[in-house]
Amino acid sequence: MQRIAIYPGSFDPVTKGHLDIIERGLKLFDRIVVTILCNPSKKSLFTVEERVEMLEISLKDFQNIEIDTYFGLLVDYVVRRDAHAILRGMRAVSDFEYEFQMALMNRKLKRDIETVFMMTSLRWIFTSSSIIKEAAKFGGDIEEMVPRVVNQKLKEKFKN
Repeated sequence: MQRIAIYPGSFDPVTKGHLDIIERGLKLFDRIVVTILCNPSKKSLFTVEERVEMLEISLKDFQNIEIDTYFGLLVDYVVRRDAHAILRGMRAVSDFEYEFQMALMNRKLKRDIETVFMMTSLRWIFTSSSIIKEAAKFGGDIEEMVPRVVNQKLKEKFKN
């Protein structure tokens, strides 16, 4: 039986911190499905299609990765994909409370789905999509924090 994990997120945009979690997660799982969760209550900078494209380009050298999108309960998606784990990256203690609540809710909804928390490498601990977007908006140099395609797309979005 393959060990499949779902790595959900908005990936608006994907960062090198996300890539770090994926690369290290592949040491634990045979396959990772990187899933853009479509949340209509969240205002996104990039369309779902743009995020999929950036993920495809950023992950082209990775093996055993699939990119998908989903609207609905994450646990239902996990079951549909025949996975048994949700992979979540955590940067700091501030992430813990929210992630812990989500993991407990998911466990309550589907007892056989595990959540695996992985600490982000120290190099990316202060990197988040929202902070990167904010810096890029005001002309900050975020090149080392995101894949090349993301840097280009952010420059295009904020060129005015």
